[in-house]
Amino acid sequence: MGSSGTVFVVDDDQAVAESLRALLMSVDLPVKTYPSAQAFIDDDDCSKQGCLVLDVRMPGMSGLQLQEYLKARKITIPVIFITGHGDVPMAVRAVKAGALDFLEKPFHDQDLLDQVHLALTLEQERRHSAVGRESVRERLEALTTREREVMDLIVAGKSSKMIANIFNLSCKTIEFHRANVLLKTNVHTTAELIHMVLSAQDAARPS
Repeated sequence: MGSSGTVFVVDDDQAVAESLRALLMSVDLPVKTYPSAQAFIDDDDCSKQGCLVLDVRMPGMSGLQLQEYLKARKITIPVIFITGHGDVPMAVRAVKAGALDFLEKPFHDQDLLDQVHLALTLEQERRHSAVGRESVRERLEALTTREREVMDLIVAGKSSKMIANIFNLSCKTIEFHRANVLLKTNVHTTAELIHMVLSAQDAARPS
């Protein structure tokens, strides 16, 4: 499937948790099980790459409350809810809060496996995207103040001559700054630079 990561199973029913562990391990997926939402929170591994298979009704913190807890702390991990007591309002609430799916027990093993593989693939893509954004941020931060000013004007569509006039500098000096901008941002053309900067700006905007 091309996915990777750990499947974190949170269910207070030990028999269900062990059954899910066996199912997921049968397709070579790493699995960690927890008897409660608090046990998952207390485990440092909850920040690692993977997905969360989460029971809705549990003693103490419920599955929905754990979902809200993670969301409030900007911990992004795909969530697949499972329950033996599901109802439509609960399903709607879970999905609106960002859950990938909501499966009622008893469910077909393949349905869960399909959703887990999808969740792991989505999480892998999200993390790769986050790494890419961090790389762009670091490259932009390497620019001097003048290089950043020149870059912003390039992205705004200004020619070297126009930029030179703005700063009362020679075209040769502006071309020098332009070359440094391309080198430090690791792009080869002005078009690539513009695309990179605009993409970074779009990613920085709140959704």
